[in-house]
Amino acid sequence: MALTQIDRTLLTRCLEKEPGAWKDFVDRFMGLFVHVITHTAHSRSIRVSQEDIDDLCAEVFVTLLANDFAVLRHFAGKSSLATYLTVVARRVIVREMSQRRMAQAMGHTPPSPETVDRSESGESGRVADEEEVERMLEGLDPREADIVRQFHLEGRSYREISSGLGVPQNTIGPTLSRARAKIRRKVEQ
Repeated sequence: MALTQIDRTLLTRCLEKEPGAWKDFVDRFMGLFVHVITHTAHSRSIRVSQEDIDDLCAEVFVTLLANDFAVLRHFAGKSSLATYLTVVARRVIVREMSQRRMAQAMGHTPPSPETVDRSESGESGRVADEEEVERMLEGLDPREADIVRQFHLEGRSYREISSGLGVPQNTIGPTLSRARAKIRRKVEQ
């Protein structure tokens, strides 16, 4: 789908910093970014609160505003603006979610109430989380466990995992599905 005249005009107005253009841009694409956040979180089995959604939306908008709209200026117009913004937003969101997960795993930020039992705190909570993750990965073969770690904990893309492990990119998704099924069965037991 090509760039529509409405989006072309809105983009031009933003890049020329016309009064009210940024507000119109936010109004037009806020729903898209919320959808990308909730879809990305769901696909990675991450719970997000309204506060998380607000923070992640803000990160997307900050990225779009950075360096005098550099991301928007790089838009070539070969797709719809919504498609381009979806890709940009997903990259920002995956990066942010990965950084937050790593920071929580390392004990650098307090975990959200949805992800950790409130009775655990401090170092013992972090160690318990790490031990729980490792127990969940025990039933997997080493390759599956490595793919799960890289995708869910490190936020790597299928392409990055494929090149890093030397496995075909089209095997990453099925491997993750099998691994998730094994983990689910183990948790249910």
